[in-house]
Amino acid sequence: MPLVRSAGMAATDTEGKPAAPGARERILEASYDLFAHQGVQAVGIDAIIQRSGVARQTLYRHFDSKQDLVLAFLERREELWTRGWLQAEVKQRASDPRERLLTIFDVFDEWFRRDDYEGCSFINVMLEMADPADPVHRAGTAYLAGIRAFLEGLAREAGIADAATFARKWHILMKGSIIAAAEGDRDAARRAREIGQAVLAQQG
Repeated sequence: MPLVRSAGMAATDTEGKPAAPGARERILEASYDLFAHQGVQAVGIDAIIQRSGVARQTLYRHFDSKQDLVLAFLERREELWTRGWLQAEVKQRASDPRERLLTIFDVFDEWFRRDDYEGCSFINVMLEMADPADPVHRAGTAYLAGIRAFLEGLAREAGIADAATFARKWHILMKGSIIAAAEGDRDAARRAREIGQAVLAQQG
């Protein structure tokens, strides 16, 4: 499930009960939900304060600006969505590198059919902050590049000669399916998988 929460799960109090997450973690949890579902521009600091239950001065003690909070959200998104969910699911479900590439779309298919499907936050913030010089835009681009690095690794393990070029093609297929799902095509991942099978067949 893409929207996962890790805050407070590992910590326990002196009696062994789960400890309440600290203020910074509550702020991150609140912003994660809000930014992922509504975008970064539509969500104001007041909404995050209300959702997290912290005082304004507490928020600014942990984050100097909204931009800093957005950057922390993207870092958390990479941790939970890219590594903790997508890569973990793909590696768990398949062992063969080529099958892992296709399994990405099996994982996406379940995601696209969720009622709370939220799309790719890295794509969303990159488009919202369209200036390439904007730190948030640069961060979104960097995290997308991290996904391509994962794909390139799978392609190299699969014996594909030009793994970097292949990874870019595969990533286009992934991003296209994400957009199609946002348009309402819940079968987008299955269609993308069919295209992917044809692409892989061309690799020998």
